[in-house]
Amino acid sequence: MIVDLGGTRGRLARLGRRTAGGVRTMGRQYRSPLSVRRDITESARYRSGVSELAYRLGRPPGEVDQRARACLREMVAGQSPFAADSCARFGAYLSRAYRVDVDPTGLDEVRRLHRRHSVVFLPSHRSYLDPLVLRPALLRNGFPPNHVLAGANLSFWPLGPLGRRSGIVFIRRSFSADEIYKWALREYLGHLLREGSDLEWYIEGGRSRTGKLRPPRYGLLTYLAEAFGDNGTDDVSIVPVSITYDELYEVGALEAEACGATKKAENLPWVLGYMRAQGKRRGQVHLAFGEPLSLAGVIGDDRATLPAAQMRRGVEKLGFEIMHRIDAVTPVTATALVTLSLLGLGGRALTVAEIKATLVPLLDYVRRRNLPSALELDLDRAGAIEQVLRTLVSNGVVTRYDKGTTAVYQVAQDQELVAAFYRNNIIHFLVNRAIAELVLQAAAEEHYHDPVTDGRREALRLRDLLKFEFFFSGKPAFLNEIRSELGLIDEHWTELLRSPDAAARLLERARPHLAHRALASYLEAYLVVADRLAARPPHEPVEDDPFLEECLAVGRQLLMEQRISSSESLSRELFSTGLQLARNRGLAEPGGAQVTDRRTAFARELDTLVRRLDRSRSLALGDLGSAVAPPADPVSEPAYRAAGRAAQPDATSRRRP
Repeated sequence: MIVDLGGTRGRLARLGRRTAGGVRTMGRQYRSPLSVRRDITESARYRSGVSELAYRLGRPPGEVDQRARACLREMVAGQSPFAADSCARFGAYLSRAYRVDVDPTGLDEVRRLHRRHSVVFLPSHRSYLDPLVLRPALLRNGFPPNHVLAGANLSFWPLGPLGRRSGIVFIRRSFSADEIYKWALREYLGHLLREGSDLEWYIEGGRSRTGKLRPPRYGLLTYLAEAFGDNGTDDVSIVPVSITYDELYEVGALEAEACGATKKAENLPWVLGYMRAQGKRRGQVHLAFGEPLSLAGVIGDDRATLPAAQMRRGVEKLGFEIMHRIDAVTPVTATALVTLSLLGLGGRALTVAEIKATLVPLLDYVRRRNLPSALELDLDRAGAIEQVLRTLVSNGVVTRYDKGTTAVYQVAQDQELVAAFYRNNIIHFLVNRAIAELVLQAAAEEHYHDPVTDGRREALRLRDLLKFEFFFSGKPAFLNEIRSELGLIDEHWTELLRSPDAAARLLERARPHLAHRALASYLEAYLVVADRLAARPPHEPVEDDPFLEECLAVGRQLLMEQRISSSESLSRELFSTGLQLARNRGLAEPGGAQVTDRRTAFARELDTLVRRLDRSRSLALGDLGSAVAPPADPVSEPAYRAAGRAAQPDATSRRRP
């Protein structure tokens, strides 16, 4: 369903309320922040809570009360008709570059749950526009205005005063050491749940710099669970939401931040510049709703007396499942597939015919897996690929060269991270396939005695290596998914692997080859981290910021020397995750010679995997040669080129750091 955001103004502010029978009705009840604060602070619950908190902190009740009221003044939002209408107009203008594609699948179930209790929408976070897109779309689908929890960095004039009166709850970016602020936030969330209000916030804690989901931030989810635990409501439904853009103005800034640039501060001049940039049409933004989760089902019946450790484990499990369900409904888009086809080839340009040859097996793979797809995913239609390429060229992401015998396209210089952002919107669908290909490569190289058992072990090893990047299923389900991926390559794979050299043959005839396209940037970034650790004196501590700067600098050198394949790998975020993995393996702490040996083994492990990705890249380039006929009037190949190609070493012999 396509929505024009411009029509949302005037559809405002019906707060869901709960009747005695437990069914929510719609009423036009507008509340000022002051009246909401009075409801909270004049209650017996508040007075009792202040006394208990003062006793626990060893501070005078009057001081705690004063501080708590100040915290509530910062965060409490109201619902004003004028402010809500003004926000709707502003949001429609700011997001005018997009048409909104709302996937109705799942919305009926959300409506049913919404009639009984509060709903918390937890979307993926790609853009500042996300709440300006989701909130109006929910209004048009019959939901009342919700309360959006946003960072206090956006509370500057005029957004702050206007947003606070239209349901925007501005909270501090960091408050882990402030017990009074945390208590006030829990009280406010509990009040909103008792009132039957719906909530929305962005569980990643910030916009994705890479295009894929970031790890969940558990703070607000924990406060919600604690507020729910003692407020008497029967349940709260958690609704995962995927937000995906065909194009995004701010990707360039996100790419710069991923490379180490300082994030620009949000202020009024920044808003004006952002508004001007949205004048250009940028396609569609896709909204999809995942299967809801029950907060009561996660916490259990004894929620008021649940031990803190058990609550923490429940919240972490809930956060992981939310991300998994967001991934599951994120649609495959044409932009994601075209950028996927252009990336991972070491900078090689492709003709339209070669891009089509790459996309045919990709589209077949998407359909065989029945992956969710955007409405415009009809790349087999004449001219569809060219249309996507024209858009990417006009935005500077891709370059077109047409001075030779045929036009060729490649990712523009220093735009690999931008192109990867769009590709990474669907990367989670490709990771298991990439792991299956690497398992086949390992079986071919290491001549497994028992390919099935040893392959299972290799798949789990790769899962552990990538566990901080992707949201994998539990181990039994993950192994079943790998079996399914191998079945897509050949349904008789278990019988075939009993024959000598069967793994190599299976890999060669697999279509498409995805390992290098899906995993090269991650494993090459990890290799840079491992190399820098191995070169480091074992007794020196590893400080994050200087170490990540070193990785960026050395990674740039290795790229210039063609010892890593793409600038996609030069991401502070990827280096940071690689360091997290090293810490998890005990490789980043000072030690003796044993630490050096383990760091060296880590680097060798990654070097082997990166070389296998080179092999995958070679197979993909071979696919192009076999799938695309030569042009009708080819340029004659000089003899020196054929001779040079014969003498050129295979890609897998590239020297690694």
